[in-house]
Amino acid sequence: MQQPIYSPSRRLDYELEVGLWIGAGNEMGEPIDIRDAREHIVGLCLLNDWSARDIQAWEYQPLGPFLSKSFASTISPWVVMAEALEPFRCAQPSRPAGDPSPLPYLYDEDDQNSGAFDIKLEVLILTARMREEGAAPFRLSVSNTLNMYFTFAQLIAHHSVNGCQLNPGDFFGTGTLSGPTPESLGSLLEMTEGGKHPITLANGETRIFLEDGDEIILKARCEREGVGSIGFGECRAVVLPARERRS
Repeated sequence: MQQPIYSPSRRLDYELEVGLWIGAGNEMGEPIDIRDAREHIVGLCLLNDWSARDIQAWEYQPLGPFLSKSFASTISPWVVMAEALEPFRCAQPSRPAGDPSPLPYLYDEDDQNSGAFDIKLEVLILTARMREEGAAPFRLSVSNTLNMYFTFAQLIAHHSVNGCQLNPGDFFGTGTLSGPTPESLGSLLEMTEGGKHPITLANGETRIFLEDGDEIILKARCEREGVGSIGFGECRAVVLPARERRS
């Protein structure tokens, strides 16, 4: 058995997520009905839920991730309001064959018919070497919010079903938005199959997990003919060297 050590993470990763901002809240003890949940959404943004996979693997049993995710999160610079997203609503994709249907408190026909959003997502990396050479960022993956297993309304209904109070400005993360193909995965953990298969970048560099100087850039855009296009702004941040700490 390997003994735990105290050191900076050696398996730093990103997670491609969308953030949900709560507008109107609810009273303590009063669940938000799935039929009313979309009225509590004020808008969306991009979210990078940075994750230290080596720390996560050590601590997640039995209590789940803690220090592996609490050190940093990055969001895009503005909120795309719910009203602006209305033209890009669409039906929630069907679940895979054999998967159970949502329980009654998570099921609403209108939500199934128009509770999803068609938002194209993109992840790019710009390494320190690429920056020095003046190279363009390298695209790691392309995904879509249609890969969400639950709708945004279902997230709100489930979070509040036990009477948990939501307040204006509360923030939800969707979880990693990975698609079914290797080109649509939302984290390096998935892309490298846990670090087994390095990714080769356009300039010949390889990555299993992130290194100091790497910049991760998340992008999102809604597009529909006759409606136009809405961008979310770039969610980007550079990995800095870990600060020296006393052991």
